[in-house]
Amino acid sequence: MRLHYGCGLSTGEGWFNCDASPTLRLQRLPVLGGLFQKCMPPLFPPDVHYGDIVRGMDIAPDSCDLVFCSHVLEHLALEDLRAALQNTRRYLKPGGTFRLVLPDFERLIAAYQADPRVNAVSEFMTYSHLGRQQRPKGLMGFLRANLGNSQHLWMWDEKGLAQELKDAGFVSIRRCYYGDSDDPAFLAVESADRFVDSLGFDCRK
Repeated sequence: MRLHYGCGLSTGEGWFNCDASPTLRLQRLPVLGGLFQKCMPPLFPPDVHYGDIVRGMDIAPDSCDLVFCSHVLEHLALEDLRAALQNTRRYLKPGGTFRLVLPDFERLIAAYQADPRVNAVSEFMTYSHLGRQQRPKGLMGFLRANLGNSQHLWMWDEKGLAQELKDAGFVSIRRCYYGDSDDPAFLAVESADRFVDSLGFDCRK
């Protein structure tokens, strides 16, 4: 089994693609789902299943050969990230591989420090997704802000996340780059543009 969690709209053939988006859950409701598909875009592909890596999924321990997530973990609070890593390791078979990619906070900081513009800090808050330009308004705005999980809640650099992976019990932890896995199956879910100025890790159970 190959698990791709937090997939959003990007699915991989041969993978179990899942996402914890409340929008996905509403779109899959009987009867009312069609209404939510029209009024709450984007429309998720049919091969995306609902699954929450933090709360845990109906996946047997030691059953996944490969696990992948892209730009997911930065949307989790610290406590939830640790739960997600524990669940990820639990689902992996011994020797199974977990690959992930997320924003590189060290690069973001360096870009901010090198920016001479007077609005550099505002630009940083925008492209780091750490700031909000305005408070959500109306019911839909409130739902999107509080259920959409688009904000970045906890950012990572290489040494910090490497330690979290080690603490969760992963081994053979290394920084990785697009397409450098020894298993070509990852090419079905990896995207070169998601690795640009980002931080990737490859590790094993």
